[in-house]
Amino acid sequence: MKKEKDFHLSDPTWCKGCGIYGIFAALKKAAVTLDLDPEELVLVTGIGCHGRLNNHIKAYGFHALHGRTLPVASGIKLSNHSLSVVGISGDGDGYSIGLGHFIHAMRQNIDITYLVVDNRLYALTQGQTSPTSHMGYVSPSAPYGTKESPLDGPQLALVSGGTFIARGFSGDPKQLASLIEKGMTHRGFSLIEILSPCVTHNKVITNHWFRENITQVDENPEFNPKNKTQAWERLTKGDKIPVGLIYVEEKPSYGKLVLPDKDHPLVYNDLSLDTERFEKIMEEFK
Repeated sequence: MKKEKDFHLSDPTWCKGCGIYGIFAALKKAAVTLDLDPEELVLVTGIGCHGRLNNHIKAYGFHALHGRTLPVASGIKLSNHSLSVVGISGDGDGYSIGLGHFIHAMRQNIDITYLVVDNRLYALTQGQTSPTSHMGYVSPSAPYGTKESPLDGPQLALVSGGTFIARGFSGDPKQLASLIEKGMTHRGFSLIEILSPCVTHNKVITNHWFRENITQVDENPEFNPKNKTQAWERLTKGDKIPVGLIYVEEKPSYGKLVLPDKDHPLVYNDLSLDTERFEKIMEEFK
């Protein structure tokens, strides 16, 4: 039986109290619950504090360019469909320069899990305003307060055709691990936005603030995550931020549609190294 220590590569060095520690724990817990081997898991990260996650988890890792997490993760999944691929971005990384990729990945329903770490600012570069910062938020890039309305990722996902939409909280790694597990077993694109405080730069949207301003969607026994109308109402009505599994829909994934036959010549069932052929190729470059 695998344990979380089997996926622990090294100890992180984020700021004390950073929400990414909770995400680090939840990822390892989900991998263990799914009984994955480290070589079956790929983490693709973008630019931001979250981008060091794959340095500390024992799995394949790729540190992508700013906003380019999803095209890299999509390419890996379509090249080797046997891998469990998790893309990780920040709200600045995924909802700004990466926003176009975000919408199209949902529209195509590519079979990857996408975690968006939302601390409502650009944490790595000293706390500038991000697409999810609230109206009037004062930062180094908006000293008089931002005049832009915040973007809501799950709302955008729902209207863009997302088939698995959830929101978690880094302060509740047990629930977050459960959401990641469900997202990774969903056959299609899974968005899990993670509310995660930046203890260094965001003195307004803190860990305490999140705890006071979230509400669990499953507290209402009549809520059905398969009902899109109910999902939209939960996302747009009420004063608190809905957390949990918000919407899920069964729909063929992109890979299933373009590569329906596992014996199709574009689907590589055997990715083992042909040593003899490799050595012949290398001889040509000597």
